[in-house]
Amino acid sequence: MLGYFSGLYLVRTDIPPMVLVRTLCVVHVLDAILCRHIAARIGRNQRLWGLAGLLLGMWAVASLVILSYKRQREPTSAS
Repeated sequence: MLGYFSGLYLVRTDIPPMVLVRTLCVVHVLDAILCRHIAARIGRNQRLWGLAGLLLGMWAVASLVILSYKRQREPTSAS
């Protein structure tokens, strides 16, 4: 929370507190949507990752991107 608030505040110092909170909420909702989309693409639980995106924000998105990248790089075993 502190990172979001301080980052947005440094970009524009005259932001009213309510606008800051609304922006934070919008960003987290967008993170949740992005997490659900990525989770569906890589075959993960969409609801779980959507909730993680809502609560954890960019940390959940970053985790999914790393999981997606690792999954693409794993060699497939020849049966």
